[in-house]
Amino acid sequence: MIDFLSQRPIGRSGISVTPLGLGGAPFGNMYAAMAAGEAEATVAAAFAAGIRYFDTAPLYGYGLSETRLGVAIKPLPRDELVIASKVGFDLIPVEPSEVTSRIFVQPVPMRAEFNYSRDATLRSIEASLKRLDTSHIDMLAIHDPDEAVDVFGGADPRSRSHFKEAMEGAYPVLAELRSQGVIKAIGVGINQWQMLCDFAVEGDFDYFLLAGRYTLLDQGSLAQLFPLCEQRGISLVIGGPYNSGILASGAVEGATYNYRPATPKTLERVRRIEAVCAAYGVPLQAAALQFPMRHPQVTSVIPGARSIAELQQSVRLSSIPIPVDFWRELKAQQLIDERAPVGPA
Repeated sequence: MIDFLSQRPIGRSGISVTPLGLGGAPFGNMYAAMAAGEAEATVAAAFAAGIRYFDTAPLYGYGLSETRLGVAIKPLPRDELVIASKVGFDLIPVEPSEVTSRIFVQPVPMRAEFNYSRDATLRSIEASLKRLDTSHIDMLAIHDPDEAVDVFGGADPRSRSHFKEAMEGAYPVLAELRSQGVIKAIGVGINQWQMLCDFAVEGDFDYFLLAGRYTLLDQGSLAQLFPLCEQRGISLVIGGPYNSGILASGAVEGATYNYRPATPKTLERVRRIEAVCAAYGVPLQAAALQFPMRHPQVTSVIPGARSIAELQQSVRLSSIPIPVDFWRELKAQQLIDERAPVGPA
């Protein structure tokens, strides 16, 4: 059960966030368009439920997510909110007929190009401030320096790397703005854990946003990344707790795992997890959402929501009591890593 009144610190930044945040990718019409006003209503419902941490990015809908979040937070007390966005992409205006996104439905007519240079980072921050219509952004992360966006086209996310450009261009800008108090926390947002180890060693970061790589199905980051983050004082924020769908839908026909069709091996593993869930009366979605929260290095989990109903479901799932014997059974059947903390969240 998640206590929203007990916020968790982001590294040594001095700011804290609610253990359940709200991811803003759906506000950019990720895979489906949101109805007019739905983003504002969803954010209002999140605030009413106790959520104070909202994550977005210029890439989401090519600015649409930030714009919608900006409208949504306008009536809310800004000093109670933690707003996070990202840098790493130039948004270049194009004709509507030239928009080629495979991810976002009806995006703003822009083309996103990787750019981690100093000038591009400053431009990106200025544009984000305007779209969010706010005086400041609390947390900023370097976005997808592994070109993880190409995962959606079937490419290996580790086949290309912008690590050098990010550390030489974007990182010094973020570090400088943090030292001036303009930004409170800086990080990296990415879909793989291996490169985060490099960032942890080479830079001084407050948090990492890791999507889909510390879940009921994937604990590969546990042995190396988590101890390194503990040593360096880096908090972890977990996105994609449902691994793009299968931990929400279950092992059904057409289920996706990390944006690709789930393999027979993955489907069978999920069926075994579902059997344990049924034995203990625990909804699969609740287990998926709460599992990462149980690691002390994890500060927040940020599922997306495209409606009030989805937001309220996340709040409900995060509050369902799960007996420790449930987690022990998953370990006994070797369905989760024996080293994964499963005590109270």
